Amino acid sequence: MNSKTLLMDGLADAVGFVGGSLVSFWVGRFFGFDIFDAGYSNTTIAGIVMVGIGGGLGLQIARRVRATQRANQAKADEMEG
Repeated sequence: MNSKTLLMDGLADAVGFVGGSLVSFWVGRFFGFDIFDAGYSNTTIAGIVMVGIGGGLGLQIARRVRATQRANQAKADEMEG
């Protein structure tokens, strides 16, 4: 792997994790789970868990998208010659 591929993989991972975390944060807020509430109430813990799960799901989606892009690029390079 070259450095450009590694950079793109790292950026995709970061965007996927942050994007998934933000989406799950706002979904949690919609359902009343506030991770920034004072103390560690049940709703706070549920919100934190949601953000963690959302970040992990976003990361996995980003990795699958990058794997598909790499496979498509390999096929295109193979067809070129």
